[in-house]
Amino acid sequence: MWDFLPHFLHQALFGAAAAAGFGVLFNFGLRALPWCAAAGALALMVRTGGQELAWSLEGATFAAAIVTSCAVSALRGQLGPACNAVALAGCIPMVPGAFFGQALLGFFALTAPHPVDAVEIFVSAAEHIIRVIFTLAAMGAGLAIPAQLLKNQDF
Repeated sequence: MWDFLPHFLHQALFGAAAAAGFGVLFNFGLRALPWCAAAGALALMVRTGGQELAWSLEGATFAAAIVTSCAVSALRGQLGPACNAVALAGCIPMVPGAFFGQALLGFFALTAPHPVDAVEIFVSAAEHIIRVIFTLAAMGAGLAIPAQLLKNQDF
Protein backbone atom coordinates (compact mmCIF):
# COMPACT_ATOMS: atom_id res chain seq x y z
CA MET A 1 0.00 0.00 0.00
CA TRP A 2 2.83 2.42 0.79
CA ASP A 3 4.92 1.44 -2.23
CA PHE A 4 4.30 4.78 -3.90
CA LEU A 5 5.61 6.91 -1.01
CA PRO A 6 9.35 6.76 -1.87
CA HIS A 7 8.57 7.65 -5.48
CA PHE A 8 6.38 10.60 -4.44
CA LEU A 9 9.01 11.84 -2.01
CA HIS A 10 11.66 11.51 -4.73
CA GLN A 11 9.54 13.56 -7.12
CA ALA A 12 8.82 16.15 -4.43
CA LEU A 13 12.48 16.51 -3.46
CA PHE A 14 13.78 16.94 -6.96
CA GLY A 15 10.84 19.07 -8.04
CA ALA A 16 11.57 21.37 -5.10
CA ALA A 17 15.27 21.54 -5.95
CA ALA A 18 14.61 22.29 -9.62
CA ALA A 19 11.97 24.93 -8.87
CA ALA A 20 14.22 26.66 -6.34
CA GLY A 21 16.97 26.62 -8.96
CA PHE A 22 14.66 28.29 -11.44
CA GLY A 23 13.77 30.81 -8.75
CA VAL A 24 17.46 31.66 -8.45
CA LEU A 25 17.73 31.82 -12.24
CA PHE A 26 14.76 34.21 -12.39
CA ASN A 27 16.39 36.36 -9.69
CA PHE A 28 13.67 35.86 -7.07
CA GLY A 29 14.41 37.18 -3.63
CA LEU A 30 15.62 34.90 -0.88
CA ARG A 31 12.20 35.11 0.76
CA ALA A 32 10.49 33.63 -2.33
CA LEU A 33 12.83 30.67 -2.90
CA PRO A 34 11.25 28.37 -0.28
CA TRP A 35 7.86 29.11 -1.85
CA CYS A 36 9.26 28.19 -5.27
CA ALA A 37 10.54 24.94 -3.82
CA ALA A 38 7.18 24.19 -2.21
CA ALA A 39 5.38 24.93 -5.48
CA GLY A 40 7.74 22.62 -7.38
CA ALA A 41 7.26 19.83 -4.87
CA LEU A 42 3.48 20.21 -5.03
CA ALA A 43 3.42 20.29 -8.83
CA LEU A 44 5.53 17.16 -9.25
CA MET A 45 3.61 15.27 -6.58
CA VAL A 46 0.25 16.07 -8.17
CA ARG A 47 1.50 15.16 -11.63
CA THR A 48 3.00 11.92 -10.34
CA GLY A 49 -0.25 11.10 -8.57
CA GLY A 50 -2.17 11.70 -11.78
CA GLN A 51 0.16 9.48 -13.74
CA GLU A 52 -0.13 6.77 -11.07
CA LEU A 53 -3.90 6.95 -11.68
CA ALA A 54 -3.20 6.27 -15.40
CA TRP A 55 -3.81 9.84 -16.56
CA SER A 56 -1.93 11.00 -19.62
CA LEU A 57 1.14 13.19 -19.16
CA GLU A 58 -0.78 16.15 -20.54
CA GLY A 59 -3.79 15.61 -18.26
CA ALA A 60 -1.67 15.11 -15.16
CA THR A 61 0.38 18.22 -16.02
CA PHE A 62 -2.81 20.26 -16.46
CA ALA A 63 -4.13 19.14 -13.07
CA ALA A 64 -0.79 19.82 -11.39
CA ALA A 65 -0.57 23.31 -12.89
CA ILE A 66 -4.11 24.16 -11.74
CA VAL A 67 -3.47 22.89 -8.21
CA THR A 68 -0.15 24.73 -8.00
CA SER A 69 -1.60 27.97 -9.31
CA CYS A 70 -4.55 27.79 -6.89
CA ALA A 71 -2.28 26.99 -3.94
CA VAL A 72 0.06 29.86 -4.72
CA SER A 73 -2.86 32.23 -5.30
CA ALA A 74 -4.16 31.34 -1.84
CA LEU A 75 -0.82 32.56 -0.47
CA ARG A 76 -1.06 35.92 -2.23
CA GLY A 77 -0.92 37.72 1.11
CA GLN A 78 2.55 36.36 1.85
CA LEU A 79 3.89 36.43 -1.71
CA GLY A 80 2.40 39.64 -3.02
CA PRO A 81 1.95 40.28 -6.72
CA ALA A 82 4.73 37.79 -7.58
CA CYS A 83 2.53 34.79 -6.76
CA ASN A 84 1.98 33.90 -10.43
CA ALA A 85 5.72 33.96 -11.07
CA VAL A 86 6.24 31.59 -8.13
CA ALA A 87 3.62 29.25 -9.59
CA LEU A 88 5.41 29.34 -12.94
CA ALA A 89 8.77 28.55 -11.32
CA GLY A 90 7.08 25.64 -9.54
CA CYS A 91 5.72 24.24 -12.80
CA ILE A 92 8.83 24.58 -14.94
CA PRO A 93 10.28 21.26 -13.70
CA MET A 94 7.33 19.57 -15.43
CA VAL A 95 8.56 20.62 -18.90
CA PRO A 96 9.10 17.34 -20.82
CA GLY A 97 12.73 17.79 -21.82
CA ALA A 98 13.30 14.13 -22.73
CA PHE A 99 10.49 14.19 -25.30
CA PHE A 100 11.83 17.42 -26.75
CA GLY A 101 15.33 15.96 -26.98
CA GLN A 102 14.03 12.85 -28.75
CA ALA A 103 12.09 15.02 -31.19
CA LEU A 104 15.13 17.15 -31.98
CA LEU A 105 17.37 14.13 -32.46
CA GLY A 106 14.79 12.60 -34.78
CA PHE A 107 14.52 15.74 -36.87
CA PHE A 108 18.31 16.05 -36.99
CA ALA A 109 18.52 12.43 -38.17
CA LEU A 110 16.34 13.38 -41.13
CA THR A 111 18.97 15.89 -42.30
CA ALA A 112 21.42 13.09 -43.12
CA PRO A 113 22.12 12.68 -46.86
CA HIS A 114 20.28 9.34 -47.07
CA PRO A 115 18.32 8.66 -43.86
CA VAL A 116 17.29 5.08 -43.24
CA ASP A 117 13.57 4.67 -42.44
CA ALA A 118 12.90 8.37 -42.91
CA VAL A 119 9.13 8.01 -42.57
CA GLU A 120 9.40 6.14 -39.25
CA ILE A 121 11.89 8.67 -37.90
CA PHE A 122 9.65 11.57 -38.94
CA VAL A 123 6.53 10.03 -37.39
CA SER A 124 8.36 9.32 -34.12
CA ALA A 125 9.82 12.83 -33.96
CA ALA A 126 6.44 14.37 -34.80
CA GLU A 127 4.75 12.33 -32.04
CA HIS A 128 7.32 13.53 -29.52
CA ILE A 129 7.06 17.20 -30.50
CA ILE A 130 3.25 17.05 -30.40
CA ARG A 131 3.41 15.64 -26.85
CA VAL A 132 5.74 18.49 -25.88
CA ILE A 133 3.42 21.09 -27.39
CA PHE A 134 0.32 19.65 -25.73
CA THR A 135 2.07 19.33 -22.37
CA LEU A 136 3.26 22.94 -22.51
CA ALA A 137 -0.22 24.06 -23.54
CA ALA A 138 -1.75 22.12 -20.65
CA MET A 139 0.72 23.71 -18.25
CA GLY A 140 0.04 27.19 -19.59
CA ALA A 141 -3.72 26.75 -19.42
CA GLY A 142 -3.48 25.26 -15.94
CA LEU A 143 -1.48 28.25 -14.74
CA ALA A 144 -3.60 30.85 -16.51
CA ILE A 145 -7.10 29.70 -15.59
CA PRO A 146 -6.78 30.16 -11.80
CA ALA A 147 -4.73 33.32 -12.29
CA GLN A 148 -7.57 34.84 -14.32
CA LEU A 149 -10.35 33.57 -12.08
CA LEU A 150 -8.58 34.72 -8.91
CA LYS A 151 -7.21 37.96 -10.28
CA ASN A 152 -4.89 39.99 -8.14
CA GLN A 153 -6.68 43.18 -7.11
CA ASP A 154 -3.36 44.87 -6.26
CA PHE A 155 -2.82 46.01 -9.85
